[in-house]
Amino acid sequence: MRTLEILPDVRITSDRCVLLESGRTAVIGDLHLGYEKALEEEGVYLPRINTGTIRDALNRIIGRYEPERMVLLGDIKHDFRRSERAASSEVLGILDLLGEAVETLVIKGNHDNYIQNILAGKGMVATDHLDVGGYRLEHGHIDSGFRPVIIGHEHPAVRIPGSGSGGTKIHCFVLARKEGVLVLPPFSAFSMGNDLLSEGSSMAPALRGCDIGNAEIYGVSDIGIMELGKLSGLEDMELG
Repeated sequence: MRTLEILPDVRITSDRCVLLESGRTAVIGDLHLGYEKALEEEGVYLPRINTGTIRDALNRIIGRYEPERMVLLGDIKHDFRRSERAASSEVLGILDLLGEAVETLVIKGNHDNYIQNILAGKGMVATDHLDVGGYRLEHGHIDSGFRPVIIGHEHPAVRIPGSGSGGTKIHCFVLARKEGVLVLPPFSAFSMGNDLLSEGSSMAPALRGCDIGNAEIYGVSDIGIMELGKLSGLEDMELG
């Protein structure tokens, strides 16, 4: 199952995006472009494949769902500091790719201190939030209090124990239905993920105000959406 409608006119997908307005708007969050460069400055060296993987994933979304516009839900870049030329080039390359196919709108995240410097050359402006189809879209590091709200920032994941394997951490969508909060998984598949089963782990203010045990968890995988049930029910789950 590649897509699943979990709220009126809100479809989550195994491609780590949400589809709104009957699929006309696609929403993704937490790209963290420039991730490898930032780690190199700390002495950690990884193959520079994050941006290429994101380009491939965006092309799949555009090809599969044919949205008219794409909303980037914050943390487009990884480094908090003023962007170097290489990091700016990665962001501009992604914007160019999207600009050939869709209208692109940018919401500012907590990592995007200098994103407007990059966007200015494209004639674009980063905003704190957007309202689409009755839903507030914001990054999630600050809670506007508006509901229902769709956010990123959390990088939600759950670690499910497995026999002999040490378990598997799965990125996921989180729906606190009663409170009207939907959290997206990070679009960067290289994010470590924030394990929601760890006590007191929630980062996003909107999610901290929810009955997190009753939140619905939808894992993302290559085989599709995984309906994992309530978060509280995963504590005793084990992979075979």
